[in-house]
Formats: sequence, structure tokens, C-alpha cells
Amino acid sequence: MPLWWDGSEPLWVTLQKLGKKVFMYYWPGCEVEILSVRPSFCEKYVYNPSEKNLTDSIENALNVIRSGQAGMTAIYYEKIDVEGHHFGPDSPQVRTAVQQLDLAIQTLNRKIKEKNMVNQLNIILFSDHGMTKIKWMEKVIELDQYINMSSIAKMMDRGPVVSLWPQDNMYQEVHNMRVYGKQEIPDRFHFKGGRFVPPLTLVAEPGWFIAQNKAMLPYWQNDTGEPSAWQNGWHGYDNEFLDMRGFFLASGPDFKRNVRAAPIRVVDVYNVMCWTLGVKPLPNNGSWSRVEYFLNGSEGPSQPMTLCCLGLLGLLLALWN
Repeated sequence: MPLWWDGSEPLWVTLQKLGKKVFMYYWPGCEVEILSVRPSFCEKYVYNPSEKNLTDSIENALNVIRSGQAGMTAIYYEKIDVEGHHFGPDSPQVRTAVQQLDLAIQTLNRKIKEKNMVNQLNIILFSDHGMTKIKWMEKVIELDQYINMSSIAKMMDRGPVVSLWPQDNMYQEVHNMRVYGKQEIPDRFHFKGGRFVPPLTLVAEPGWFIAQNKAMLPYWQNDTGEPSAWQNGWHGYDNEFLDMRGFFLASGPDFKRNVRAAPIRVVDVYNVMCWTLGVKPLPNNGSWSRVEYFLNGSEGPSQPMTLCCLGLLGLLLALWN
């Protein structure tokens, strides 16, 4: 659907246009043609990837970068997110998933040393969001208790944020939830200017879950005969809530050492990636002033450089020449 996918230009499309080959592993959307461009290689997204999926993709990505077959590689690893949703962000299952990622990075570091690439590789470890505990057995906002659902032409999604297309203008005060008209959405969300934004956007308070009706939510069946919550962690709440913050770690020749950065925004990562790749970024909502102080020799993101990149949502590596 060009109407949906061609609304923006991902970095891998920009690189392919510049003649730099891009290899992607389990990255959502890499199998889609965007602006008539596809990456040179795409291992299609899989739900809940295995530890072997992760280690094999890192090994392959490192090899194609070292051999010059790719100008950028990107790896998406969703295991931590999956376990956080199912069992909660503080669960033993999340701890195990983090340990698996940690072991994979240790292996990566060892291979980088073995291949004499320590001074050639930029490494970035980052996530796209945080996560918080939810109790949807208890904290569910049931929309049909407040509005006549027959007056809703369309309802999209359930959870922290829900989109509504009502047949008539309608507002209803609902506790533990904010209701925004399209022009009332806070500017800091960078959302209300989108062409697919609905007339009403519902945003729950942290820990609450929006659904049409609690009885319509899925539940696990367990040995006790009592249903248990299908999800115990969620993200997508107001990004001022601290639990929604992700993390960003970076090292390599393009990054200053021992710098504890002030919080950056997820939209700032794009400028950092463009910098390490020597690519002029397209117009975006990121701020160069929030990232330039931890980069070596930075005078702005348009400074020409010849670099290759390996990425991981979770981990990003850039080969430095």
C-alpha cells in the first residue's frame, strides 16, 4: 500500500538510493517496498526470535560489514519486549532475555577483537521504548460503560492509546484517561499533524488499559481454572512517564569516551545514525544540539564521512574508515 508506506523515507531507503547496500535482520517492514526501494537483504520479521536467531544474525551482519558487502546492517531483537508484555518488566523471564542479549554482545565484542576491528567499529545499544506493569484484571477502562459503541464508526487498537472515529461529535469525561480532539493533542507528541490521526485520541494513565469491554480481552487459561492476565506489561503511555524511557549506549571512534549523556529523544537517534554513516539527514524532529556534544569532531550531521553501519534495535554498530 503506497498510501501507507510511502509517507516517509527510512534511513535504509536513503542509503540504498545512495548506492550503499543494506542488510536487515528481523526488522519490521524491511520486506516492504518503500518509495520503490527495498533493502539489499531482508530476513523477515519473526515474533519472539530465538537466541540462535540473534547470535546468527549478529555473526552474519559482522561478516558482511567486514567483507564490504553491506554499507549498513540492522538487527531487531524483540525477545525482551515479548517477555515484558507477557510476564511484566520486572519478571524473571525478562531478566533471562536481557542475559541472553548480554551474552550475545559479549560474543560480539570477542569477535570484534579477533577480527582486529576494535578501532573501526562504532557500537550503539538502544531501545525504542520502555515498559511498565499493568493490571488489566483490575485497571481496565471499559468504553461501553461510558459511550454507546453503536455511535462509533471505527475503533482502532486497545491499550494505553485508542483511536476513535465517532459518527457524531462526542466527548465524555472518563476517569483515568484523557480524551483529545485532533487539535488538542499535545505538540510534544508530534502526532496531531498526521494524515491518519482520528477525531478522538484516548490516552490512559500509566497502568490503565483501554478496551471496549473487559470481557472481550483475551486471558490465559491455567491449571486453577481461573483466567489470568494475558499481558502484564505495556508501553505507549505518555512519554513523560519515566517508565516509558528507553536506553541509549554508544562507543567507538565516533563517540567520546566516559560521557554520561543527558536524556535524548528517540527521534534524535536518526541524526546520530546519519552522522556515523556520513549521510545528510532528511528533515526530522530530532535535535542536533542534544547529541553533538558526545560525538567526536562533530560540526553538524552533514559533515562528509565514509562509514558503514551495523544496527540492532538493541544494538547498532558502525564501521569506521
